[in-house]
This record gives sequence, C-alpha cells and structure tokens, in this order.
Amino acid sequence: MKKLNFIVCWLFCTAFAYQLSAQEQMKPLPVDPQVRYGKLDNGLTYYIRHNEQPKDRADFYIAQRVGSMQEEDSQAGLAHFLEHMAFNGTKNFPGKSMINYLETIGVRFGENLNAGTGFDETVYNITNVPTTRQGIIDSCLLILHDWSNAISLDGEEIDKERGVIHEEWRTRGDAQMRLWEQQLPAMYPGSKYADRLPIGKMEVVDNFKHDELRNYYKKWYRPDLQAIIVVGDINVDKVEAQLKKIFADVPAPVNPAKREMYPVPDNDKPLVSVATDKEAPSTILYIFYKHDVMPQEMYATPMGLVRDYIRQVASQMINSRFNELTQKANPPFVYAMGTDGNFMVSKTKDAWTLAAVAKEGEIDEALTALVNEAQRIKKYGFTQSEYERARTNVLKRYESQYKERDKQKNNTYVNEYVSHFTDGGYIPGIETEYTMLTQIAPNLPVEEVNRYVQALLTDKNIVIALTGPEKEGLTYPTPEQLLADYYAAQKQEVEPYEETVSKEPLVSNLPEPGKIISIKENPVFGTTEIVLSNGIKVNLKKTDFKEDEILLTATSPGGSSLFNEDDLVNIKAFNSVMDLSGLGNFTSVDLGKKLAGKKVYVGTSLGNDQEKVSGSVSPKDMETLFQLLYLTFTAPYKDEEAFNSFKNRMEAQMKSMELNPMVSFSDTLNATIYDSNPRTTRLKADEINKIDYDRILKMYKERFGNASDFIFTFVGNIHTDSIKPYLEQYLGSLPTQNKTEKANEKEAPVYHKGKKTVHFKRSMETPKAAVINIYSGNMDRTLENLITSTMLKQILDIVYVEKVREDEGGTYGVSVGANISSFPEGQAMLQTYFDTDPAKREKLNNIVHTELKRIADEGPRQADFNKTKENMLKKHTEQLQENGYWLSVLDNYYTDNFDFLTQYNDILNAMTPEKIKAFADNLIKQGNMVEVVMEPETNTK
Repeated sequence: MKKLNFIVCWLFCTAFAYQLSAQEQMKPLPVDPQVRYGKLDNGLTYYIRHNEQPKDRADFYIAQRVGSMQEEDSQAGLAHFLEHMAFNGTKNFPGKSMINYLETIGVRFGENLNAGTGFDETVYNITNVPTTRQGIIDSCLLILHDWSNAISLDGEEIDKERGVIHEEWRTRGDAQMRLWEQQLPAMYPGSKYADRLPIGKMEVVDNFKHDELRNYYKKWYRPDLQAIIVVGDINVDKVEAQLKKIFADVPAPVNPAKREMYPVPDNDKPLVSVATDKEAPSTILYIFYKHDVMPQEMYATPMGLVRDYIRQVASQMINSRFNELTQKANPPFVYAMGTDGNFMVSKTKDAWTLAAVAKEGEIDEALTALVNEAQRIKKYGFTQSEYERARTNVLKRYESQYKERDKQKNNTYVNEYVSHFTDGGYIPGIETEYTMLTQIAPNLPVEEVNRYVQALLTDKNIVIALTGPEKEGLTYPTPEQLLADYYAAQKQEVEPYEETVSKEPLVSNLPEPGKIISIKENPVFGTTEIVLSNGIKVNLKKTDFKEDEILLTATSPGGSSLFNEDDLVNIKAFNSVMDLSGLGNFTSVDLGKKLAGKKVYVGTSLGNDQEKVSGSVSPKDMETLFQLLYLTFTAPYKDEEAFNSFKNRMEAQMKSMELNPMVSFSDTLNATIYDSNPRTTRLKADEINKIDYDRILKMYKERFGNASDFIFTFVGNIHTDSIKPYLEQYLGSLPTQNKTEKANEKEAPVYHKGKKTVHFKRSMETPKAAVINIYSGNMDRTLENLITSTMLKQILDIVYVEKVREDEGGTYGVSVGANISSFPEGQAMLQTYFDTDPAKREKLNNIVHTELKRIADEGPRQADFNKTKENMLKKHTEQLQENGYWLSVLDNYYTDNFDFLTQYNDILNAMTPEKIKAFADNLIKQGNMVEVVMEPETNTK
C-alpha cells in the first residue's frame, strides 16, 4: 500500500491543511439529510427519498452485492440466470402475474421493469411507477421483497428460460465479447476476473440442475448483501414503515458465506495481450497503469471527494490533448481517450487508462503517441492554463447540479445510492459537495494534481492490450514485439506541452441590431411569439423543469433534397465535416478552450427535408449562446488541417467495418427497402477522397446563409425581458433574403412497393439468423394514426414477449418499430426484428407474421390494449415535465403546423381495439412487405 499511502499523504498536506484537521479529514462525510438511510435488524440497507421529478412517480430498486464473481467454475452464468428468473414467478406474484400487474399500471417490461447483472453486483428496477395510490407503492415494495427472498424458481420455468438466455448469448455474442474472452485471462492472470463474464457459459446454462440455481439463490440473496432504494413522489415515513413491515419476515443469515472481493495481483513486468477476431471492426490499443483502489472507509471521507475531483480534471486535460492530436492532418490514431477508474472490469484494482483506436498497419504510431503523452505528463505534468480550464469546467458542472438540486430526476439519486451501496463512497448531497469543492479546488494547485497522476505512471503494474480484426494481409506485432515497441517509446525524448490560447472575443465587431416588430402570446401552448425586423420568427416557452437549462432548435425546410446527385458523397459527409469546423476566427479546438467554464452548445445538422440548428445553454451564458448562433449563420471556420485529419481517420475507421456481419445486414436492408436509392446508402471508404470540402462549405452557405425561413424555438428557464436584447442584437442582424423554400418531395426516400424477400448467407463467428420484416403503405399523417401506430407497436411488444420469447424461448426479444413519416408525407411502416438460432428462424418468423395478422383480423386482446393505453397516458404525463418534449412539440407545431399536444389525451382516451385492428388490416392489405434474412454460411457452432 505504499503508493496509495503516498498519494493520501500529499492530499493531507495540501488540500485540507488550510482548513481541516487530520481528524476531520478522515471523518466520513455526513449522509444527505434528505435521504432516509438505515438498516434493518436482518441487515437489509435502505435509502428512501422524496422527490417530485417527475410528479406522481417513483423508482423502486433492489441492489445486490452479488454478481458473476460469486460463482464457482461449475456455476458460470447462474447469477445472470437468476436475474432472469426473478420475472418468472415469486411467492406473491406467481407465473407472469408480476409483469401483468405492473403493465396494468403503465409499467412496461423492458422499459420500466428490468435488471442487470455485473461482475460484482445485480440490480433490479421498477421505474416511473405511478404513486397516486398507496396500494401501488405497497405492491412494488412487495415485489422487491420477493426478489430479495421469495423467487419461485419453478423447474419448468427454469427450463423455458434456458433458451431465452442462450439467445441472449447469441445476440450479444459479437466480436467484442469474443475479444474479452481472449483478453481477460491474459490481463488478469491469477485472478478470478479472468473467467467470469456475466453471460456465463452456455454448457452451464443448458445443463445445470434446478437445485444448483436454488442453492445459489439461498446462499447469496440475503439481506446483509441487499439494499432497497425508493426515490420519488412518496411519503418517506409511510414507505419506511411499510418497508419494515414487509421485510420483517426476511431472516437474517445464519453463518453466511463470506462475500469475497477477489484481488487483482500486481505485476513487475508489463502484461501484454494481443487478441484478434474475424468480425472486429477496428484496432484498439490500451495501456493500463494499475494502482490500488482507495479503501472504502477513506473513500467515504472528504478525501474521496477530492480524489474524484482530481480524476475529473486530469481526465479532461488528457482528453483535450488527445483531441488536439486528432485534429492534425495525419493524426497518430483515429481517436484516443484517457481516464482514471476501475481497471477494466474489476472493482479491486484501479488504473490510469489510455486507449486509442489505431489505424491499420500503424499500431506503433498509436502506441508511441500514447506512451509519449504519458511520459510528457510524467516529466512535465499538466500546465497551469490547462488546469484552469479543466477546473473551471468541472466546477461549472457542480454548479449546474447545485442550481438544479430541486429539479433532479429520480434516477439521478437512485444511481448515486446504488453506487454508494455497491462501491462505497459518499452521499452528502450536492449542497455539501459543491460548497466543499468551491473552497478546495481554488486552493489545490496544478502541482498537486500532477503529483497524483505522476504517482500512477510507474514502471510496474502495466498492462498493454491490443485487439483488432483478423483478415488477410493484416499482421500484428507479437506480445514480445509490442513490449519492445513500448520500451522504445518510453526512451524517446519528449518536449513540454505547448499551446496558444486566444484572448480575442467571439464576435469582434457587433453587427447592427434589428428590432422586435411584434410580440403576442399563444395561450394554447403558453408561448410568446416574436417577429424580428428581418422576418425571423422566435417562439419562447418558459418552464420550471430545470433551473439551469434552456434548449433551442431552429428549423428551416429544404434539407439535402435540394441538392442533386452530384453532391451525394458530400451530403453523406456534410454533418461530420461541419462538426469539425470552428466558428469565427476559432478552430474547433480553440473554440473549446474559449468556452471553458460555460455551459453552452450549438450544432448544426442537415436532414433529408430540413436543416437544423440545435443548442442548449445555462441562463447565465445566454449571450455566449447568441454569439455562437450569429457565427453559425455567418462565419463557419474553414479548417483544412482538421478536414484532412477527418479524411485520414474516417478512411482508417471504415476499412474493416464490413467485417461486422450486422453492417452487411444493414447495407442489404437499405438496398432492399429503398430499391438501392443512392441517397440512402452510407459513406464508404472508397468515397472518402471524393469529399469536396469547398463544396460542402458552399452547400452550408446555401442552407444556413439565409436565415429568413428559420423558425427559432427556445424552451426552459427563460426570462423574456432579458432575452429580448440578444434577439435583436444577434438574430435580428442575421442576413435574410425574405424567401421561403420547401423540400423536394421527388427526392424523398420511398419504400419498395409490393412484396420482396432477400435471404443471404454470411460467414459468422457466432452463427445466428437475423430477421427483419417491414410492412409499409400510405396512411394519413394524423395524430390519431400516429397514436394508433404507437399502440400497435407496444401491443406487439407484449405479444411477442409472450409468444416468441417466453413460450418458444426462441429469441432474446423481438424489436418492433412503427412510424408515419412527414417526408415523404404519409409513408407508414411497421418493422419487426429478431435474432435467433438458424434452425428456429422459420418457425419464429411464422409466429411474428401470424400474431400481426391475428390483430388485423380479430383486433388486439383487451388486456393488451388496456395495458398499452395506460402506459401511453402515463408516459405522456411524464413527457409534459420535460423541456426536450416541449421543444419537439413546439418545433413540429411552428415549422410543420402539426399539433402533437392539445388533442393527445382525448384521442388516446377515445382509442378502441377496433381502431387498432383497422389500422393493422389497412397496412397489411396494401401488400407491401419486405423480408430480409441473414444466415450463417455454416451452422457448426
């Protein structure tokens, strides 16, 4: 522990010496008084908090300090299997009655009802639960109780679930999973983490005895390893009393098995892992500098808060350096990042991690760049200017959380409490954290941050990992070669980091302002409608959902449909190219430095039928937002070096994309559904050098240089009087030509007419059949039809979970999508997608079609209809408390004259199963159906 003690020592000597005594420094931070935190006699921990974001909703969680690391070799996969079984019957909710009950109150399986298993924990959740009736709250507590101690584990249900989990393994059995299976043993020699992927081993999943799972459950699911978290619009006293009552029958464990935290051994010489896969889309290089974790008792003190702050600023500084490198004309890697946290998947060892996506054949360049940057930090540290920006940005985030301390969503607190229980740490509340950091951060000099990072960059405990595609003509260094390259890079001389920071203002010369010529109120939407002297229209919607948030969108009709086929390559690259451009006299890198400490964002996008400007801002930074808007329309920055870097990196990134079978599947689907329309294809590697930067800038000017038909909508904590001067100064001065355009309907992507089936075979490392069906047709794009299509989608979700996932055990899930497009107007589609064992593909696809046809012939089951209607009513109420939802509604209203809001509940309440039936029948009878199936060339695995 010498290294950790050294870090702790200097933290003692610097961060707190001016303020706290040594005793105070080691005293745990207090628990936020707004959370009811306690422990029952049986050892169960609980966290209960009242919160009204959203109103009349609550989240219910149970966290278990149990994961795949508690399995023996013969049990690999039981922790994850047990998680599945929690939804297949409990003492008080036999069979599927739990899911059925929750769906009657609008809680959807998969969306609001879910769970996840990791290496060291398993977490179950029921989210966005209506709290309008005490009975609902009690029922959710009872579900948590049953998950804790009373899962049925019926033998028949266990056997049915084997197939579901096997198909989950098939769906998730991609290149990354196989690379992990190769990597972990080499990265964790002598550690249990080497062989405990939570999905488990299929030979165990397929063959374990029922009692093995039951014994595992009894051994590890017990109150001393469990925490209940309830956050939402609830009465804390009542929930605590009910929790104590409901969990009173859960016994304290007698002679419980010790829950081990398995160590990760140290290594004197670097560990090196090289792993390849035939479907890996890119080459990724990692360098880990392992170090000890901070003890939990220390992490709970102010020391933990300071350590986390240092990690944040250090990560931001190294990533800023990497970002600068990627903007060079010939960057050493496609992308790189650095951070300090868990070593890969382990909770018992941390690591300062550097990672890069390398260009094929240029692994040594990426390795050298990462090592050089580590050596530069080790020798010279970070600079004062870097630290000032990073510190300002980190404190800005804390400030924003502090301002919105009464506006945080339930999940923000839930995630914090789950982490506190599973990983330790502190939960004093944002008031305490922000107050402490505003006192500590200004007194923590860059030298101490440098000491922290430099102490981690030792010559021991290093792990180097390389993964990449396995394909003809591509070779990789051996582990010995990679290690030799690492040592060679270490010996290279490095210079101190140098940078230039412009003090020039964003807008050097203020434009001549315009005037507001009209203001009127729209009582229906609660908006203020403003017209400026240059014809620009602005709509303001004040809300109180977020104290520190204002969202923006500006929309104009036209989009890429107004460009001809000569510009197809430029259209595909347009958004990516313009994202890397700066504004005014600032490159994108310089602009990031200029905006340090400001919570502001502005970006552009070109769609098929519209161009948009999107943004977000803290009210405090409003003028900066408007300056960025002004420059967005008038002064995009041409950055040739960044463009050349983009081409270089994109070409490298795309070389191996086709190795991923799902890329082939997507390409085939697009070609099939759109009849090979060139406007719907993705950018390919051989097209990169055809991108014309000058032409893209001209296209940008065509679409964004004339602001006359842009409609601006702002939603959030807006004060109309304070925003008016900015509207006049920066929007009122934008160039306009007093003309409006509309999209070219002839260029709208149209679905294939008639029926078409495409089956193709593809080599796969994990054989599966990927199946997609798309029904399409013409439907009036009315709010009623949009609601109907959404209801049909959600009803099919319920049906397919029952008929395909549960009854057949044939797939992890059937994904359903539905839409009626605005471009082309009224093009409706219903899409189903699933992965499965190739041997089951035909049978399952018949069920998918049959169940849809049954709804078209007979209508949906009344219970499914009722559940879906309840969920949509509930979800709409939640959406009305979101700035993002209001922004979408108002943008559609003011730009497309489409009202998603005022009749929503009336139409939904008037919905009937007969309308769902008629919609499905109409769509099917139009006779347009595309089926695309990808299967393996051989079924040997």
